[in-house]
Formats: sequence, C-alpha cells, structure tokens
Amino acid sequence: MLKKKNRLTSNSSFKATYSKNKVASDEFFVVYYGDKKQDYNFDTKFGFVVSKKNDKRATVRNKIKRRLRESVFLYLKEKNLPYKSVIFISKDKSKDLDFSQTLKSVYKLLDKIANKII
Repeated sequence: MLKKKNRLTSNSSFKATYSKNKVASDEFFVVYYGDKKQDYNFDTKFGFVVSKKNDKRATVRNKIKRRLRESVFLYLKEKNLPYKSVIFISKDKSKDLDFSQTLKSVYKLLDKIANKII
C-alpha cells in the first residue's frame, strides 16, 4: 500500500501540480506531474482522481484508485522518481482493466515522464 507520506492530500497541492501543465497520457490514464526536485530530501507525492463520469458507483471508483495506488507502490519499490508531485486521472476505459493491465499502464506512464525530464 502506498504510504501516507507519498500522497497528495491538500487541494493546493493538486492545483499547483495542475498549473505546471506537464502531461503524459495513454488510452486509460492522464498524468499531470510537477517539476524536478531541487532538494532530494522530499518524497515523491501522488494523487489519484476518478470522476463520477467514469462510474456512478463509489465501489468501482475506489477499486480503480486502489489498483492505481498499489501499482505506484510496486513501481516505487523498484525505481525512484525525482519529481515533487504526480496526479493520475482515469479515463472511461480504465474501469474495465484488471490489475495486470493497470500495472502495465502505470509503469509505461511513469517511465515516460521519468525519461522526459531526466
């Protein structure tokens, strides 16, 4: 499970990340991400957004978020991201994914944004 120190919690953190206008996407998720860290003592933080437009049922939306959090947790065990904040936004197709497909998509997107800046 993704630790609390690795989660975006405040509304201002989400707004600051959105304002950077750095975006990567695939057919299932859109990723907004912040700048390269100036100080490596801070942890990379992640936020997850699943709209009611994806599915009206909270259980389905929460399942998507749980899968995303677990995928990011597994990615962070293997690699380190030098960014301040990352926000995953799900698209409509994401509710039909199983965990292995979600994991593959998250790895692809995080590798893509890691290679853009470094």
